[in-house]
Order: sequence, then structure tokens, then C-alpha cells
Amino acid sequence: MYKALFFILLSLSLNAKIIDGVAILVQNEPITMQEITNAMAESHLDQDKTVDFLIRKKLEDQEIKSRKITVTDDEVIEEIKRMATQNNMTVSQFYDAVASSQNLTSAQVQKEMKERLLNQKLFQAIAYTHMDEPDEQEIKNYYELNKAKFNHPLSYSTVVYESKQQSLLQQKIDNPMFYSAEIGHKDQTFEYNKIAPQLAELLDKTPLNHFSEIISNGKDGFVCFYMQAVEQNNKDVKLEDIKAQVENMIMSDKREQVLKEYFDRAKLNANIQTLRLP
Repeated sequence: MYKALFFILLSLSLNAKIIDGVAILVQNEPITMQEITNAMAESHLDQDKTVDFLIRKKLEDQEIKSRKITVTDDEVIEEIKRMATQNNMTVSQFYDAVASSQNLTSAQVQKEMKERLLNQKLFQAIAYTHMDEPDEQEIKNYYELNKAKFNHPLSYSTVVYESKQQSLLQQKIDNPMFYSAEIGHKDQTFEYNKIAPQLAELLDKTPLNHFSEIISNGKDGFVCFYMQAVEQNNKDVKLEDIKAQVENMIMSDKREQVLKEYFDRAKLNANIQTLRLP
């Protein structure tokens, strides 16, 4: 009897520990407390936006599984080749550029590319209705309203600070004279056309003689950038030179709107239980 009681109590204890780690259940699939905490640290979003993002991601993953959408390794490699060619790089140079800007290994790049292709196929499966290509007037209007997106610097001269402890980098930002042997640093110049869009966006919004936000280095630590100088591009970007890019951005906005509406409805109909939050 005592032996049976012991095993019952042990089982309850183990189940309690498992449940303690779960924050949200989306169609009975868990989002853990640790996932939320990690995502907040990496994205710098508040808790509500982070939770919304993770629920959307969980619903997308479930939709991909239910529709049996797959992406092969060959498709991933071909897309990487296409992106490298589009940026006038070899595949090796493309990997080096991503490693330099985001500290991602080739395996991590392939993993992110696979997720991107899965998302594209999911959209194609969801968007039953045809989306019209933008006409000349729509392209011109979008360009005029978003000129700032296309006029970008040539390069950014920075000091890159890196540490395994985010708190140490925050101390450095709060007090530039702060020194720790656990913070590495190096001078590095990033050319706009050779870095990932996410890094370009981060550097764009970092003022001269200021630190950027702290971001994950894609491995086991964190990184921030001190902006020393920005080489400006004094030439106006002409619409005819970036017309394809503008069209892609318009279609991307339309695709995201379709997906947002679809998953907003899916979220309303899904069984989502919030157990606890960090």
C-alpha cells in the first residue's frame, strides 16, 4: 500500500513539474515559460506581443503539419543559390555575409531558409484567390510613400561588443567607461548591400555615437553595436532601378495581410489555454 502511494505521489510530482513549465496550450500543444522568456530577450518585444507571436507561430506549424507541406534540402539549397546570385555573391560569400552580420552558421541559415520556404508554401495553400499584380500607379504611389526605405547608407562603421551575459552589455551601454574581461569587442564595418535586412534595420535606427539595442548573437550570447560613422549614399535611388524590389514589397505586404486575417480567424476558433505567464 505504501509503495503504491509512493508511486502515485511521485507521478503527481513529476506531472506538476511538467505543467509548471508550460505557459500556454494551443490545441493541446505547449508553449513553455522558457520559450516566452527566450523570445522576449531575442526580439525585445513586450510579453503580450511575444505571446501573440508564439501563438501565431504554433498555429502556423500546426497548419503546415495538417496540410502535409514539406520542403526538401534541394529546395533550400536552390533558394540560397538564388538569393546569393540576386545579391551578386557566390554561395560561400552569402554564407560569410550572414555569418558576419548575424553570427549564423551555414546550418542555421539553411534551417531559417527552410522555415521561410515552408511559410511561402503555406501561403500558397491558404491564398485560394488570385492576388493581382500591382499596376504602374500602385508601384509609383508605394515608392513615393516609402522613399526612406530605399534611400540607405553605403556602410556603417561600428564597434561590436559581445558577451555571454546580456546584463554586462547593458552595463556597458549605461556606462561606456565600464570594463569587463567578459565583454569582447572589435571594430567592424558593415556594407549595406552585404548584410541581412534585419541587421541593416537595426543599424539604420542607431544614432551616431550611440549603442544599438542588444540582440542575440545566434549562438550562446549577445551582441550590440556602437555606431562610429555612417557613409551616406548621396545618389537618389530611381524608381526604375528598384522597380522589382518595390513590386516584391507590395506583394509581400499583401501576402502578410492575407495570412494575418487567416490566422486571426484561426486564433478565434482555436482551443487556447493560458495556464501561467513568466
